[in-house]
Amino acid sequence: MTLFGITDLATYVVGTIVIILMPGPNSLFVLTTAGKRGVRAGFAAAGGVFCGDLALMLAAVLGVASLMHAYPVAFDFVRYAGAAYLSYLGIRLLFTRTQPSADADLRAASPRHAFRQALSISLVNVKAILFFMAFFPQFVDPAYPHVAVTFIALGLIVQVTSMSYLTVLILAGSQIARRLAERRWLASLGAKLTGLLFVSFGLRLATSR
Repeated sequence: MTLFGITDLATYVVGTIVIILMPGPNSLFVLTTAGKRGVRAGFAAAGGVFCGDLALMLAAVLGVASLMHAYPVAFDFVRYAGAAYLSYLGIRLLFTRTQPSADADLRAASPRHAFRQALSISLVNVKAILFFMAFFPQFVDPAYPHVAVTFIALGLIVQVTSMSYLTVLILAGSQIARRLAERRWLASLGAKLTGLLFVSFGLRLATSR
């Protein structure tokens, strides 16, 4: 007997946890935002990731991934746009100098900006669309009469797991920031390392198939 039409709930939960724990631009951006701008901005960024992932899951369920796969030019356009955006964020971090006065201004206006940036990063993650398209159907019972309920349940599991993980990152990021507040050179080094990671994410997205 299946629960809400999910054929193997335990395997799905374990697979979801493993995939979410893998490093990626979403989690890195939330961690960096919480460290630089505080807990409030961190949760705003997590909200952006939540909305972006929800949009990708809906797109996968509606078959947008299959459509993009059928038209490689459209897929390549979105893929290169996402790679360019991630690289742009990385380059900004590489060449931005940390200034106390600028940090104060960022804290005041960061939540909305953090939400928009996180949403943008999540939406350009076109590989996630293909992943959801391939991952979800494996756990859907075709004999279950309410397939929409099954997809909702699968999506809720992903989102709850993701938000729990991001919450841990936000709290960890804010604690690390407090301890390093008086060591500006470490903050600058961390920003540059984060920038390099974002550039590498962009290059990997542009060159992967």
